[in-house]
Amino acid sequence: MMLYRNQESRDRSLTVAARCEGAGSGSLGLLLILLALSAHAQQASLINTVRSLIAGHDVPAAERLARGYQARTGPTPELAAAFSWIARAQLDAKNYDQADALAQETTKIASRFLMGQKLDDDPWLPTAQGAAIEVHAQVLAARGERAEALEYLRAQQKQFTGTSLPERIRKNINLLSLEGKPAPPLEEKEWFGPKPPSLAALRGHPVLLFFWAHWCSDCKAEIGILANLRRTFAPQGLAVIGPTRLYGYVARGEDAPAEKERIYIEEVRKRFYADLADMPVPLSAANFIAYGASSTPTLVLIDGAGIVRYYHPGSASEAELTARIRAVLRK
Repeated sequence: MMLYRNQESRDRSLTVAARCEGAGSGSLGLLLILLALSAHAQQASLINTVRSLIAGHDVPAAERLARGYQARTGPTPELAAAFSWIARAQLDAKNYDQADALAQETTKIASRFLMGQKLDDDPWLPTAQGAAIEVHAQVLAARGERAEALEYLRAQQKQFTGTSLPERIRKNINLLSLEGKPAPPLEEKEWFGPKPPSLAALRGHPVLLFFWAHWCSDCKAEIGILANLRRTFAPQGLAVIGPTRLYGYVARGEDAPAEKERIYIEEVRKRFYADLADMPVPLSAANFIAYGASSTPTLVLIDGAGIVRYYHPGSASEAELTARIRAVLRK
């Protein structure tokens, strides 16, 4: 996610600059440019301050800040994104009514701006709409309405086909339904390192899938843990496979064609993933969509019968993964 934010900042700066074109030279043009940049900074500050308050466990203050912004500016995509962060915080606190109300308000604001543009035309709308969908589904599940949550997520996945959201929605479908189900097959047409075996060929062996991205610092931090796990459990049959994908950019968010990005991924793999140099790395966006790996890392443990026993978006501790692997091996 870190590089996505860098891209958003870059794109928003370019948008501000584009709006200032034609403002003219001299003091008036400079004044207009400074006003535009100031507005951009205030919008970015809303999200940053809301997130800082949430990190400090002061969710009421975050909502007061967002409501004050709303009173001054009215609905904006930035406000929708701010509400979505607060909705997630209320969900984490198990304040389900407040979380769902904020999710619905987020969707209402986002819908206003989707009438005249595509979802991914604005850097804040995918964040806002994706979080609103996620929160509402998780509230339904927390209330015991798992079937309704899955039905809602599948409808949203269909509605937002062709946008950046299906991967995130699939993650939430998987969180509610993938454990205990057969693992989706992996696409293996392109890869780094050794040629990846198919999951079918690995039947009889537990398999740990490690979905990673070249820009992901949390993925790099997980490498030592995975290397230790492999040393411990490979003699008992554990296989580790590390799917990745192209994102359309390389270092510092620089846009890059596919071939240039492949070269960059290989450089990152050799530099930071040396302890797992012989880990097969399938390269495919389809794998990320199938497993809903919108968060990186995403860790998936599959037992010897090909059934998913652990699905975890985000980092996991060595103790947690060790316990999960041992449980699979015992069976």
